[in-house]
Amino acid sequence: MNINLREKFAEQYHKKADAIYFTPGRVNLIGEHIDYNGGLVMPCAISLGTWVAIAPNNDGRFRFKSLNFDAQTAVPSNTINEKDGSLWANYPIGVINEFIKDGKEINGLDFLFYGNIPIGSGLSSSASIEIATAYALNTYFNLGYDKLALVKIAKRVENDFIGLNSGIMDQFAVTFGEKDKAIVLDCETLKYKMVDIDLGNYVLAIINTNKSRELSDSKYNERVAECQTALKLLNEEISLHYLCELTAEKFALHSHVITDKTILNRATHVVKENDRVHLAAKALNGGDLTAFGRLMYASHESLRTLYEVSGKELDTIVDFCAGYNHVIGARMTGAGFGGCAIALLEKGFEEDFAKHLTDYYVEKIGYPAAIYVSEIGSGPYLITD
Repeated sequence: MNINLREKFAEQYHKKADAIYFTPGRVNLIGEHIDYNGGLVMPCAISLGTWVAIAPNNDGRFRFKSLNFDAQTAVPSNTINEKDGSLWANYPIGVINEFIKDGKEINGLDFLFYGNIPIGSGLSSSASIEIATAYALNTYFNLGYDKLALVKIAKRVENDFIGLNSGIMDQFAVTFGEKDKAIVLDCETLKYKMVDIDLGNYVLAIINTNKSRELSDSKYNERVAECQTALKLLNEEISLHYLCELTAEKFALHSHVITDKTILNRATHVVKENDRVHLAAKALNGGDLTAFGRLMYASHESLRTLYEVSGKELDTIVDFCAGYNHVIGARMTGAGFGGCAIALLEKGFEEDFAKHLTDYYVEKIGYPAAIYVSEIGSGPYLITD
């Protein structure tokens, strides 16, 4: 954290913070657009995230301030179930509302948030704020929720209070993340296993396209519908609940029932991407970063040509990475149409990479990308110093 949140809290509220908590953001290392097809994802927590400082007050109001947003608000306890005009504060408001609905007695708190996750980048700033709030309340008041309960609370906030029909991966990844480990997660059953990641002489570079993502929701829904069409066609010949029940070999035996080229492309990506997650876990378990990097490139190419959720900005970044000698793997991460790409970058070349990628990207796109270097971090914790 490059600011002193304790000092900022004292400036804002004229008293000391009682406690400060941190929750990370996340990237999905591989396994894109298959969570709604019954497949596996492989997210990890990152070192960028959200800090929240809290202290009780005596007037029964919840006050929300952020060093990232001008808007601030104070909400009486009896109206905590209502949305507020300052959009960012609806995430912590929604969490408190869930706790109170669950019979927890929480009254009068002052919050100060600070985050270094780029907003709208696809690195789960909203899930980070939700879990930061939930973890802080659970720990501060000793409410007794386990990690999975906090994940489910945060997902309800996202779906029911905020009104976004998102899955559970983001909240799960920022809560269950462990340092230098990835999570292989079945989003349907919530069964998961941790996979060690020894990056050795490499770091995780996160490159934000800085492109607005307004179109992603409609295209996302379109892809979901296309996959449902493929599943319906396949069920004329075999019995499936999800596309990802198929291996690539079994899919090849039955794909002839899909005569529309676009629908076939979508299903092909889904099945092969799910296979790539299994292969990626095997590569990481064996310490083979080079093989993992090849799978990253293959994932991006599939998302670019078969699933068509990339775009000029993301492709420009990955194309640069493919020609840069000190990157061994790169791909878009998240829903696509903007947001971020990730790359495995050799240590010691961070500045050179940033300079040359910036020049290349500006020439092709017209404005710079934002480049971050991250460790694979851990889930939420109390700041003790």
